[in-house]
Amino acid sequence: MENYFQTRDEINLHKIDCLLSELPEYVGQFIIGISSRTSVLTRLNYTRDIKVFLNYLSKYKFNRPADEITLSDIEHLTPYDIERYIDYLSMYRTENKKNSCGDKAKERKLAALRSFYKYLFKKELIQTNVTLKVDMPKIHDKPIIRLESDEVGRLIGIASDGNTLSARQRASNEITRARDLAILYTFLGTGIRVSELVGLNKSDIDFENDSFTVTRKGGNKSILYLPEETSAAIKNYLEWLDDQMSDCTEFGRKLALADPDVLFYSLQAKRIGVRAVENLVKKYAGYAAPLKKITPHKLRSTYATNLYRATEDIYVVADVLGHSDVNTTKRHYAQMSEENRRKAAKITKIADAKHFEEEN
Repeated sequence: MENYFQTRDEINLHKIDCLLSELPEYVGQFIIGISSRTSVLTRLNYTRDIKVFLNYLSKYKFNRPADEITLSDIEHLTPYDIERYIDYLSMYRTENKKNSCGDKAKERKLAALRSFYKYLFKKELIQTNVTLKVDMPKIHDKPIIRLESDEVGRLIGIASDGNTLSARQRASNEITRARDLAILYTFLGTGIRVSELVGLNKSDIDFENDSFTVTRKGGNKSILYLPEETSAAIKNYLEWLDDQMSDCTEFGRKLALADPDVLFYSLQAKRIGVRAVENLVKKYAGYAAPLKKITPHKLRSTYATNLYRATEDIYVVADVLGHSDVNTTKRHYAQMSEENRRKAAKITKIADAKHFEEEN
């Protein structure tokens, strides 16, 4: 039986090893030092971020290869050096590819750098931590992009009947309709991340209790519950899948080669990938809400916004979304809090207001 998350971690560990082979030894010490409290994916991102930093220093500061940059070099950088690096991230190249970071991405890269310096300072490999003298980029609040109820209806309708799709898309929809609907209903009914969805197995689903086990971003497992419509959509998809297998169609023969416990398959009879799910959502949402850039994460936002409106409890939303820090949830749904404050002002009655008006 395929363990999606274990396989993903093994691949990412190999990527980390390849990156570390091009970097100074102290970077590897840092990555090993944080391994007990971070996920493999976090360590991979940190390694990539530090490589970008050292490559910048190699080209613009020291004029020597990144793997020859010493701890003394790192220690004696100034706040201005770090600020210049953050500015450089606005537009830079890696392996002939253009990259650009907005404020949020810059914040993440500076956070990785702070963690790196903090470790080196704690282990007394350096005597000063210059990153503490550099301010985090200011993150400007952006409107929450989500689907409204009528747009959700159109999204499901288009996936259900293929109307408005191109001829080629309709042909694909006729084959994948049950799967695509189950995926859309799962996003909209549970708010899970795309990485969590593609990792689902049939054995994770408990239809008797309409619940399922999801492996979260950090590797922890949680039990969530399926709304009736989502449960029905997944059941319909699994029935369709069984029919394909029993009929021994071309698709069925391919599926016979795959791990039978995988929940969502690609047309190649393998576990569907993140990119395929992103393209699936983009295809249907492009017709349902053409003026919005809808991704699986925006469907997660749609679910979370609806849940917050129904419960007005940010802690419930944080728990269901799998946020370890409720401040993350608060930051994303601050606009909803604003709506509540406006509503509170409208419904609040002051006892003496009428008397005040009469007196004046």
